[in-house]
Amino acid sequence: MTVERIEGKLLWEPPQPFKNDSNMKKFMLWLEENRGLTFQSYDQLWEWSVTDIKGFWSAVWHFYKIQAHTPYDQVLADRKMPGAKWFPGATLNYVEHVFRKEQSEKAAIIYETEVRPQGEITWGKLNKQTAAVAAYLKTAGVNPGDRVVAYASNIHETVTAFLACASIGAVWSSCAPEFGIMSVIDRFKQIEPKVLFAVDGYRYGGKDYDRLEVVKKLQEELPSIQDTVIIPYLQEKPPVDSLQNTTLWNDLLEKYQNQPLTYEPVPFDHPLWILYSSGTTGKPKAIVQSQGGILLEQLKLGGLQNDLKEEDRFFWYTTTGWMMWNVVVSGLLAGSTILLYDGNPGYPNYETLWKFAERSKMTVFGTSASFLTACMKAGIKPKEQFNLTHLRSIGSTGSPLPVSGFHWVYEQVKEDIWLFSTSGGTDLCTAFIGGSPLLPVHAGELQARALGAAVKAYNHRGEELNDEIGELVITEPMPSMPIYFWNDKDGERYKDSYFDVYPGIWRHGDFIKITSRGSGIIYGRSDATINRGGIRMGTSEIYSALEAVPEVIDSLVVDIPITSEQSYMPLFVVLKEEDNLTDDVRTRINQAIRQNCSPRHVPNEIFYVEELPKTLNGKKLEVPIKKILMGTAVEQAVNIGSLINPNTLEYFIEFHKKMNGSNE
Repeated sequence: MTVERIEGKLLWEPPQPFKNDSNMKKFMLWLEENRGLTFQSYDQLWEWSVTDIKGFWSAVWHFYKIQAHTPYDQVLADRKMPGAKWFPGATLNYVEHVFRKEQSEKAAIIYETEVRPQGEITWGKLNKQTAAVAAYLKTAGVNPGDRVVAYASNIHETVTAFLACASIGAVWSSCAPEFGIMSVIDRFKQIEPKVLFAVDGYRYGGKDYDRLEVVKKLQEELPSIQDTVIIPYLQEKPPVDSLQNTTLWNDLLEKYQNQPLTYEPVPFDHPLWILYSSGTTGKPKAIVQSQGGILLEQLKLGGLQNDLKEEDRFFWYTTTGWMMWNVVVSGLLAGSTILLYDGNPGYPNYETLWKFAERSKMTVFGTSASFLTACMKAGIKPKEQFNLTHLRSIGSTGSPLPVSGFHWVYEQVKEDIWLFSTSGGTDLCTAFIGGSPLLPVHAGELQARALGAAVKAYNHRGEELNDEIGELVITEPMPSMPIYFWNDKDGERYKDSYFDVYPGIWRHGDFIKITSRGSGIIYGRSDATINRGGIRMGTSEIYSALEAVPEVIDSLVVDIPITSEQSYMPLFVVLKEEDNLTDDVRTRINQAIRQNCSPRHVPNEIFYVEELPKTLNGKKLEVPIKKILMGTAVEQAVNIGSLINPNTLEYFIEFHKKMNGSNE
């Protein structure tokens, strides 16, 4: 029998016992008992949460019993964006909330990699190792506000290093070891880290990649680094003789064992970590988020929206260079066991993560839309191949999950599963539209706007749209919004990034439609960020990598969606001479991008152009060119009068026709 696959089709409704047992329902009962507030539906609860934002966030504070060393003076000192001041006067520590429940023998982390078989770290061991690393950091002269960075994999040691860093009030930042050297330097050099944690290498798709030479280069290029800790991953005893001021991870743990874990009280808006934008318009922006803001937001996201409980085993496939790693770590706040997998999710085939789900008794399986659609194409049938009795929900993010992906989950994974597709951003380190355990699942739709997230769709005039595609905006401040960008003293780069189109309103850069039932449909980025295989990379990083190819004078890259699951990424280059585009030059271009950006951002094809279209002030037309190549009429894609060389558009108009086999 053929199942009709249509957008909006009802696929699942939460059973009443499921709803009654949810943290969301318990929160609603708490509001009724403690605040005298009664809500008949999730929509009513959401409307209150974005209207009485002070009442909502104070409710989250007290529902989750935030442990403050000094109380807050008020919930919100200034409601404006940017510049909102949350919970002034309060001091707290993020890590204190991780370890506040006594469950020392229970698994805190279950891990597996292509190198390491499945293992676990108990809460007691995690506490002890965190204390040891914290003691080391203090001895190394790391003080509150100092930066600690990691060039490390998605392994339990990295989580431990982060917790140790945050416990003493230092500021964390990480990059995945598959990032090219210049991508790492562009990020870390901005923030002048004092200590570096790094793996000796990593394995991906069955192939080993040594990283000790990269670590040596980082030490040379980042003079602020005073100490380095090498985490053995590929080798039991990595050779570190050529490195400066270096300690091996195991030696550190042994030296500082039996140290008690203490917590440095810091102001609510004290920096917790630094994440990075993808670098579309220059060097990646160093986005600073606060201890208190992330604590509240992640308790709400994990506890209420994703319904995490102490008995859960929470997984999301990620690397340390993506904000989802930070979200996974925050699962510890709920008392859940977090699951880490490091390696290629499709190696040796797409059964790998499903096997991990079976072995680990995973309850929440978070992944990317591209992984789910790849499994669908590969003919994987998890419900027939694996024991997934423990699995109760699947989360999807990174890109919009197509309607076919929704149906595949219910047909081939589990009929009685809660599938929540989510959308958010590094900028807030959360999902602001995604799951609710109280609501049904419709094909192709994100269930609801998250509590406290005043998400709307705007047209270009700043008017709200309903059941129409518009710019995703947030009209009220949220605690996890950046407190600032690093080295952005006057805040201008921050303002230009989110508030340049609608003053006082956050414009996120996604296209969205809010349906009449309150669900959302995401239509991808409205900016030029390129997302390939779940790794977001700004075009400027690709251009920077091409500086190593002397024949290339200028370049432009776009990623064109072909279907909801495939895209085509051409690179257009201006060369010193037309006949410079030899096979050797093509190879060196691809190598430069592979080594300095990521292997996933190597273009599908490379084309020579005489000149690139530019605005009067010299900016490339990435978004307009992408629109033209997707079929948008030129007059709708670009303002011709703003170009210094409008004749150059003709090449791309003809290119689009050839792409589509048109002779018009």
